Amino acid sequence: MFPLPMFTTEQVARVCENLEETGDIERLGRFLWSLPAAVPGSAGEALNRHESVMRARALVAFHGGNFDALYQILQSHRFTRESHAKLQDLWLDAHYREAEILRGRPLGPVEKYRIRKKFPLPHTIWDGEQKTHCFKIPFVSQERTRSLLREWYLQDPYPNPSRKRHLAQATGLTPTQVGNWFKNRRQRDRAASAKNRIQQDPSHHPSGSSPEEHRHHSHLLPSSPRHPGSPEASDCSTGTDRRGTGASTPDISVSSDSEFES
Repeated sequence: MFPLPMFTTEQVARVCENLEETGDIERLGRFLWSLPAAVPGSAGEALNRHESVMRARALVAFHGGNFDALYQILQSHRFTRESHAKLQDLWLDAHYREAEILRGRPLGPVEKYRIRKKFPLPHTIWDGEQKTHCFKIPFVSQERTRSLLREWYLQDPYPNPSRKRHLAQATGLTPTQVGNWFKNRRQRDRAASAKNRIQQDPSHHPSGSSPEEHRHHSHLLPSSPRHPGSPEASDCSTGTDRRGTGASTPDISVSSDSEFES
């Protein structure tokens, strides 16, 4: 315990700042607990108006898992811009942790994005400046961008314009780039599905052989001369051969692999 009568409001604030900088949250909590109650007209009330003290209280509440107290502190006291970044992180991380406790697992990028939309930053810790990880993210790594887009694709391969705009804000891409990524991904999936069907269904190839075996056997057969009018050279014969070998091979070509091409 600290002998409080020896400390002024400014001294208490300096102690809070020093303990916050060293990361000694346990000692900081004990120090705050020893402060006088915030009774109107008392020294405790003056302390609760000091930003360093209130920021310290918010930090202790967060690390103690007392998220309701944290939200109350952040929403009831207007903090200066210098404190915004740290307090915004506390606000978002607290909501993430609450959601993870409810779900029993870590949150993915899409789920965190939805949490940020559901619980926007209060104006007491945000003055309208662009928060890169909360609104538009201009410098997101390509791997993180792909991960977020894949998660949305699994939920809905055909996003509507509103969702495309939301994804554009979350990834730093344009809505057009988002649309192109989904279009290319659908084409790749269709091509892969068609290729798998061909490989798994031997009826698409003569005598049930695989495409590789068929090409190998055709190469070994001697070629015979063709004469005008012969069945081998006629167009009708060619058409009959195609019908006899089943449906034509689906086109499995895909568009360019430039995922985010404008």
